[in-house]
Amino acid sequence: MKYPIYLLLMFFTCALSAQQLTYEPINPAFGGETFNYQWMLSSASAQNGFTAPSNASADQSDLDRFGESLNSQILSQISRSLLQQQLEGIGDLTQPGTFSFGTLAIEVFESGEGLVINILDTSNGEQTQVIVPN
Repeated sequence: MKYPIYLLLMFFTCALSAQQLTYEPINPAFGGETFNYQWMLSSASAQNGFTAPSNASADQSDLDRFGESLNSQILSQISRSLLQQQLEGIGDLTQPGTFSFGTLAIEVFESGEGLVINILDTSNGEQTQVIVPN
């Protein structure tokens, strides 16, 4: 009775065979099948939750864009004239010294690098430095 079981086990072990497994990529960018490209692109597009921001100027008419441009030019001209009036009130920024302009403290001095203008916003402590080379 032992022999038929051994023969049966030997028969099944001899009947089994193996083959070599090979990897084939799916993505065509990594050497996969080129016909997978459209499927992968449509799958990625369907999962993408982001949308491109719309260009506001493309949605405007020429008249709207002209009005907006004219408005910005007028506001720019007004701000330039106001700034010029304020600068005339505090003096010439090319001369060394310390000036106050609202909440701004401006310090001007000459250095080896050129004319240095330190600007300090006294309301929040932010500071910047402008260097005009010689």
